[in-house]
Amino acid sequence: MIWIDYTIIGAYLIGLLAMGVAFRHQRNSKDYFLGGRTIAWPALALSVMATQLSAISFISAPAFVGLREGGGLIWLSYELALPIAVLLMLWRLLPTLHQSGVISVYDFLERRFERSTRLLISFVFQLSRSFATAIMIYAISLILQGTMGLEQWHSIVLIGVITLIYSAVGGMKAVVFGDAVQMILILAGALTCLVVALDAIGGISSALALINPLRFEAVNIDTYGLAGNDFGLLPMLFGGVVLYASYYGCDQSEAQRSLSAHSVKDLRKVMYTVAISRFPITLIYCAAGLVIGALVMQSPELQAQIPADQPDWMMPVFIVNYLPPGVIGLLVVAIMAAAMSSLSSAINSLAAVTTEDFCRYKGHEPSDAEYMRFARFAGIGWGLATLTLSLFAGDIAPTIIEAINKIGSVFYGPVLATFLVGIHSKSITAKAANVGLMMGVFVNTFLWLSDNPIFWFWWNAIGFVVTVMSGLLANKLVPASNIPTPQPSFGGLTWRMIMVLVVWSLALLFVATNLSAWLS
Repeated sequence: MIWIDYTIIGAYLIGLLAMGVAFRHQRNSKDYFLGGRTIAWPALALSVMATQLSAISFISAPAFVGLREGGGLIWLSYELALPIAVLLMLWRLLPTLHQSGVISVYDFLERRFERSTRLLISFVFQLSRSFATAIMIYAISLILQGTMGLEQWHSIVLIGVITLIYSAVGGMKAVVFGDAVQMILILAGALTCLVVALDAIGGISSALALINPLRFEAVNIDTYGLAGNDFGLLPMLFGGVVLYASYYGCDQSEAQRSLSAHSVKDLRKVMYTVAISRFPITLIYCAAGLVIGALVMQSPELQAQIPADQPDWMMPVFIVNYLPPGVIGLLVVAIMAAAMSSLSSAINSLAAVTTEDFCRYKGHEPSDAEYMRFARFAGIGWGLATLTLSLFAGDIAPTIIEAINKIGSVFYGPVLATFLVGIHSKSITAKAANVGLMMGVFVNTFLWLSDNPIFWFWWNAIGFVVTVMSGLLANKLVPASNIPTPQPSFGGLTWRMIMVLVVWSLALLFVATNLSAWLS
């Protein structure tokens, strides 16, 4: 890297700080955490996609597809679940949360059940999100070491402090508009890498000839996820539906954007856009991974620069070796932008949950000034906590993208089940819901710690089923102290949306099933 690369990076970081200052005026909690519900839905849609199609996807999805042993386009099976998950979310879940007027989605559970349910599920969210974010920051710090030559703690400080300032000062508006810019940068970066890699390898025909045909397989119907990480279609579909629905609908870091929509109509537009757009974007990441992976396998020099058993280094090594000055700076900005997108979302959502859960309680309603002061301190506190955890984060799976989803798979099924039972059941009590949630998390934690051969994608569905069954059983056995009146639920689907998403899901399945034949 030369001076022009560092100039681009510096200008971008200064721009982020300026944006945070520009959005610094917030009058109350809805302004700070929901942007006053005045943010345009296209910006929210970009922000939703940027948070998950982040640095992890930019770096680790290509590494999984191009270099990981047993990897390839099989990762696309996961994407087939999204349209069905969106149907599940828009069938009452997200519209109900939006119409309830809550800032923390877990506030809804207190209204439906009692405060113990809210605090329990809030603890589960804060635990899983802080560790997942720490792993992400740790991973990106390693990438910046490879591209910029920084020490690990320098990288963490550079990413963390800038993000902490602009997200804590600017609130949700700074987060959303920062994400929108970062999504554009990420996509441009992936396309640039794909084009440069194709030129370096000699074009599309040369790339297809060099890629291992096994990596073209996007659907595996021969295994069922009962003997380890075999990425069979069934666990990817069933587990993916639960994981996606829980992540986008019940995880505060994502659901907060849906709550920021001006209306349920705008909310539908946001999720509809995500359901249609995600697969083509992921396909670009995967295509870049296939081509760059083939290029690496043909170059002993590149292979020597990628540490053993760490395929996630593939993208930064390629960037440093093949992109010209200036473009490297833009790509490093794209990586940093993606990391900051995930971190800013996590900080803002963790602060929202903490502030709502601990600043507001029965008998105490803080003033707007007191609330805003607590919110900013909570954001700073969580930012420092995740940055500290990232210094000690270790490897959980062969690639970072697997590690992040593996952590989520422990918690997402039980969390989704608790929300859906609360919305759709009129009789289940708080005690029963709490028992179901704890049992679901306990079973999934046991499956992880016992090194069970069941593929971790199944944990999402297993946790969901265990939570529902345990809750229903406890509802029969444990006497109810009270049964709160269920909150009203609101539909968010139209027949046209249902048909489009079902047809889109079938079209994606057809494409994924035939990709291998088309490319071989």
